[in-house]
Amino acid sequence: MRCVFSRLGLAVPLMAAAAVAASAQTTAVPDSIEAEGTPAVPASLSAALLQYQNIRSASFQGWDDTKPRAVYIATRFADVSQIHHVAGPGASRRQLTFAADRVLGAEPRPKHDQFLFSADEGGAENYQLFLQDRTGGEPLRLTDGKSRNTSPSWSPSGELLAWSSNARNGRDMDLHLSAPADPHFHRILKEVTGDWSAADWSPDGRRLIAEEYISITESYLHIIDVSTGETRTITPRRTDPKAAPVAVGDARWSKDGRSIYYTSDKGSEFRRLARYDLATAAETWLTADVPWDVEGYDLSDDGALIAVVFNEDGPSNLRVYYAATGRERTVHKPPPGLISNLEFRADSHEIGFTVSSSQASADVFSMDFDVKSPPGSMSLTFGAEDRFRLDRWTESETGGLDVSTFVEPELIRYPTFDGEKVPAFVYRPVGRPDVPRPVLIQIHGGPESQYRPGFLGRLNYLVNELGIVVVMPNVRGSAGYGKSYLKLDDGVLREGAVKDVGALLDWIAEAPGLDKDRVAVAGGSYGGFMSLAVQTTYNDRIKAGIDVVGISNFVTFLQNTQDYRRDLRRAEYGDERVPEIRDFLERISPLARAAEIKTPILVVQGRNDPRVPFSEAEQLVAAVKKNDAPVWYVVGRNEGHGFAKKVNQDYLQAVEVLFLRKFLIGGKD
Repeated sequence: MRCVFSRLGLAVPLMAAAAVAASAQTTAVPDSIEAEGTPAVPASLSAALLQYQNIRSASFQGWDDTKPRAVYIATRFADVSQIHHVAGPGASRRQLTFAADRVLGAEPRPKHDQFLFSADEGGAENYQLFLQDRTGGEPLRLTDGKSRNTSPSWSPSGELLAWSSNARNGRDMDLHLSAPADPHFHRILKEVTGDWSAADWSPDGRRLIAEEYISITESYLHIIDVSTGETRTITPRRTDPKAAPVAVGDARWSKDGRSIYYTSDKGSEFRRLARYDLATAAETWLTADVPWDVEGYDLSDDGALIAVVFNEDGPSNLRVYYAATGRERTVHKPPPGLISNLEFRADSHEIGFTVSSSQASADVFSMDFDVKSPPGSMSLTFGAEDRFRLDRWTESETGGLDVSTFVEPELIRYPTFDGEKVPAFVYRPVGRPDVPRPVLIQIHGGPESQYRPGFLGRLNYLVNELGIVVVMPNVRGSAGYGKSYLKLDDGVLREGAVKDVGALLDWIAEAPGLDKDRVAVAGGSYGGFMSLAVQTTYNDRIKAGIDVVGISNFVTFLQNTQDYRRDLRRAEYGDERVPEIRDFLERISPLARAAEIKTPILVVQGRNDPRVPFSEAEQLVAAVKKNDAPVWYVVGRNEGHGFAKKVNQDYLQAVEVLFLRKFLIGGKD
């Protein structure tokens, strides 16, 4: 017996040592993840991805008007993005929120040391509004804790808050009003049918301009008297269903209260900036000479200047106009890239904004049009004009990576089946142009979105380290190229977007340096539907596909998406309650043709997704499993429409890399 016990005693430590050694070679699956069919992630891959997973960014959230010059920003230092305060250009980032889930954004409260922020739980997008003192303390929740609350807007004095909420019936987004100083004051300013949002307050705080959103191609503006609720519609409703709809939005009051600015595609392919005179109802078009969409703008407090950002074929372009005359003012340009969150500092001509580019993660800058830069400062010069002060407020860490090695994309336009030219951004690895490279087609969501040449972040790993050419097409239905192009995929025209990818496969087959026999497709949300549609339509021309929170059946999607979204999506995809439309949607849905998916597939889904329900992934995975094709399935238990938490993002990236290495490149797991 002594001998037997000795051997057992030896065996246990050996087994434990083997288990420790195995665990040291792989990375554990997070508790928040359900993974099926996926291999273990090697610890060596996790180590290789570490730098790319520690790239950070920062976005401008607004000026702190209680300080001479200070800003609120959003950035991530732990698992999710939080709000921080920066007391001056290059100063340290002081964290102000510590929520367990992502913080979506901040609205500084005018004339108070406070700000409003919104956050949800587990990605469910039932956003709650919280009031937080800049100096610290517990945030005060202003909403009911369960409904969806969006578009908060402070009155000029900071005493009143307007926002949209579906608290009444879970579907319609009513306009609500409250006074944080009086916890007993809360009323529905306007009970509506549909989706209304608070846009801006009049300078005297007596009126509110609201946007009624029907679809990306149709919306209306209304002025509401805050005391009486009386409503005046200032953009005429479409009464003839055959008449072309008009999109209008991003409304702002003029500083004198006599007019309203907004963007609109009325009489144009693109969204132009208009000024509406409240006394005469006359519209003046301020940017009619620029054949691109206005993507953002702001007015200086004195009403003298208007800073406008245009989306010019993908990149952003900043222009500044004199409000009184509409004449453009000569200014130098900020760093090249994508510009967002534009806002003038109070009582100044200094604008704050966020900039990102293919070689720079998003960071916060400001530019003052009245202040000359001292010699040696961060400034730019436009000819013999004054040198304006350009300040960089944040410099986000990039994991120790040299971002100058990240490739700049090439903008191409390839012909498709009906003569349209489809724009696409192509990211090619550096070196050996004679060697055919594997290709990943990455399709954006929306569908009314647009790939633009911003920062790729983690995707740079695929280009730099795996040598994959990443192609990002803006298929028909994408924004940024005019409303005619935007409408080309509406309703029964949906299959045209899939054919655009077929034409891209033709282009890849002829393009030098691309391997037509090693092509994969990926996409998220509507891009997930597109990825699945490509896998069912062109499965013999691709090696693998990745579907992230994608629609597998339009009818079940429309039936099960959240109530407040259903009519908005029907406006884009069609009404499944109409028999002929239902038949069409069933026919084009990937689930109806899931038997065609013979190549490996990776399906990713958030269990709490309010947009594309969890059931869309479940039914797709069950169907594809019958094909004897490799199916990898990753579910985020505490995620919604995409993965927001870093620990989940890190695991998913490792799985995606394993998937592409094995099934696209053909290398080791």
